[in-house]
Amino acid sequence: MLNKDMTLCISLSARPSNNGTRFHNFLYEELGLNWIYKAFAPTDLAQAIAGVRGLGIRGCAVSMPYKEDVIALVDRMDASAAAIDSVNTIVNDDGVLSAHNTDYSAIAQLIERRGLDRGSSVLLRGSGGMAKATAAAFRDAGFAAVTIAARNEERGRALADLYGFAWIPDAAGASADVIVNITPIGMASGAEAQSLAFDAEQIAAASVVFDVVALPAETPLIQAARAAGKTVITGAEVATLQALEQFVLYTGIRPSTEQVRAAEEFMRAQ
Repeated sequence: MLNKDMTLCISLSARPSNNGTRFHNFLYEELGLNWIYKAFAPTDLAQAIAGVRGLGIRGCAVSMPYKEDVIALVDRMDASAAAIDSVNTIVNDDGVLSAHNTDYSAIAQLIERRGLDRGSSVLLRGSGGMAKATAAAFRDAGFAAVTIAARNEERGRALADLYGFAWIPDAAGASADVIVNITPIGMASGAEAQSLAFDAEQIAAASVVFDVVALPAETPLIQAARAAGKTVITGAEVATLQALEQFVLYTGIRPSTEQVRAAEEFMRAQ
């Protein structure tokens, strides 16, 4: 039952999904916590963050396109966020807002778990806040042959230079062993929901196809890669791992592997 003593956590995104809502609320109920989680699409980011502070909202997940814009609105930057100037998690401690980034750790874990070859060439498409987390994770995992494809030259070059990678203005015609979509292409309800971030030839030339878009779990790119027999890493996997670390930051509790698996299944069953 809803009650006045519930602890509230929220998410802010231009196009909210139910992923975080279902994942967090499942675990709150599973662990008997008097907490609730709600997703929002803010019309004014500064006012939304002021609301987090003023209303005592415990935690706030931050999604595209706000991961860099919120930096000026928080009080402290955890090393995980400061290292890449990108925020996906805000924790409120009695009105003091601390920014974190759990995207980086999620991607780093997936690179390690899937045993990706450090000698592979990598093509990253995108240059936003999530691209920073992704590029940093590949750099720190020992990948050197990485190219950033981004239409925004200023952002693309800056990101490439930051990590010692190459930059190209357009992914079309480029190929790599590992291709990674870090744009909204393929995102449900978006203008390019049915589009592919990489074409059939690029998919065919790759050994691993990685899409950070979490909704739907099977994006057009992931579907095409599966059909081509490629190893895939999905945005839904990223979403689970980063949401778990957010949950721990908010509550101080780390659920069991079985509880996380059940929450993930519930999240995907929408």
